[in-house]
Amino acid sequence: MREVQESSIHESHAAAAPASGVLTIDLNAVVANWKTLRERVAPAVCAAAVKANAYGTGLAETGAALAAAGCGTFFVAVPSEGLTLRRAAPSATIYVLNGLAIGQEALYLANGLWPVLGSREEIAEWRVVAGGAGVAGAAAIHVDTGINRLGFTKADFAALIGETGTQGLGFPLALLMSHFVTSDDPDHPLNPRQITAFNEVRALCPDVKASLANSSGIFLGRETHFDMVRPGYALYGGNPTRGRENPMRGVVTLTVPIAQIRVVEAGETVGYDAQWTATGRRRIAILPIGYGDGYPRAATATDAKRERQIAAGQAIIAGQRCPFAGRVSMDLITVDVTEIPEADVRRGDPAILIGDDLPIDEVAGRGETIGYEVLTRLGRRYQRRYLR
Repeated sequence: MREVQESSIHESHAAAAPASGVLTIDLNAVVANWKTLRERVAPAVCAAAVKANAYGTGLAETGAALAAAGCGTFFVAVPSEGLTLRRAAPSATIYVLNGLAIGQEALYLANGLWPVLGSREEIAEWRVVAGGAGVAGAAAIHVDTGINRLGFTKADFAALIGETGTQGLGFPLALLMSHFVTSDDPDHPLNPRQITAFNEVRALCPDVKASLANSSGIFLGRETHFDMVRPGYALYGGNPTRGRENPMRGVVTLTVPIAQIRVVEAGETVGYDAQWTATGRRRIAILPIGYGDGYPRAATATDAKRERQIAAGQAIIAGQRCPFAGRVSMDLITVDVTEIPEADVRRGDPAILIGDDLPIDEVAGRGETIGYEVLTRLGRRYQRRYLR
């Protein structure tokens, strides 16, 4: 039997207070997804991107589960995430993707956080504290191959290595990395161009381990795997193969209780701005959740959407898909349950908004966003339950 454990954030009186819904996070599925990817990329190392609170699933809980399963390398975005992860995974290698936070060099070094450096300024600053620290002062270098955010340009990196070589940096260079622009589109011409560019960069320091692939990048082929891959979204159940069947297991299930059921007559409107009109006598279930809980407001159902057959949000109630009716508001969502027999739905019954047959990518599509945003915005008003 799987153990169900509530998150530590719901302690004391807060634990007893009613929540807007129950967010169930299957850590077994996270681990299974990581193992699936690890097998796919072997002998390359499969690290784990756990930034943004492990994509909304809980950094401490998810990090600890992955570390216990054998994941030894993690990527966070900022040093505060690294500190949380260090407590959950004491022996892990932790890279900080956003680089070296100004004035925080000593904090990185004291807590074993390895910055991903992307400029000469960062390299000079890191050298001051990391020089002579050995492995504890290791770092990665990010070379930009097309996304034009953080990182050295190819020319600047080539000039740096030409001047110092890797030995002259003043600290151990543990990893050379870059990031795909559009790996979820396998036919995009930028993908082969970036692979070629990264191979050229790697040739400047062939003895340094290299990493390019994110979740979708893994599925572009073995030539993207290099020495290490850095999946994030796929670990949490998102589909890394757009347009194809999702090879990953779902991780998150969001269930909320029905707060009230009411009847509206033909011609009456539901929700703010009166943008959804009942075409006949309808039964409406009220769910105590909204965009204040991180649910996408754009999943709103309006008459215009209905006329244009644009997908609005849905909930699964009594085993049936039920369409939203009216606007997603801050704290409430209204759902049309007319097609469910009255005896089969009542106040307090569960409504599933994510999970079961409503995968995260579909929920995101109906909310006119991406699954990454839905996951990372999962609100604090939920009761979080972890399946271990």
